Amino acid sequence: MLDDAALDAIFRTARTHNAWTGKPILDEQLQELYDLTRFGPTSANCSPARFVFLRTQEARERLLPALSAGNVAKTMAAAVTVIVATDPNFFDRLPYLFPHADARAWFADNPALAEETAFRNSTLQGAYLIVAARALGLDTGPMSGFDKATVDREFFAASGWKSNFLINLGEGDGSALFPRSPRLDFDEACLML
Repeated sequence: MLDDAALDAIFRTARTHNAWTGKPILDEQLQELYDLTRFGPTSANCSPARFVFLRTQEARERLLPALSAGNVAKTMAAAVTVIVATDPNFFDRLPYLFPHADARAWFADNPALAEETAFRNSTLQGAYLIVAARALGLDTGPMSGFDKATVDREFFAASGWKSNFLINLGEGDGSALFPRSPRLDFDEACLML
């Protein structure tokens, strides 16, 4: 079991950041981040998420036309912005990722199941990236608030990937945090049957 300090860093005291100190993130840190993220479980090991790390100001400026007004300043100030995307043809990799069954056949001719599976599991993988980032000492600022069609045209016209959500990464400026919002108690959010 993780100790209290680790649980605090990942969950209890970790916060969603909207302001950043400007400290850079090294490419090696992004590699390490993905290397942890990829071990999070997905159904049939389908691993449909694709991550685009916008490391430069120029790369984030390409994202600018898609951002809602409230997300512009914090995205432009982040060390890195991650586009968490979904590969709608994830099932083409299943012979490699799930070799003990013909899992590709489950999805290749069932577009509704493929889309649902891809979205659910890429969302999970994005959440794993947030937890991995926190475990590595990085702060995160996940967000929606962008036009998906614009992002998909700008970044994924050739690949066919589909944007899911965005995550700003860096060293958060703790002085700009809002007070922590409440969370539901166990008896409000859970049933034990």
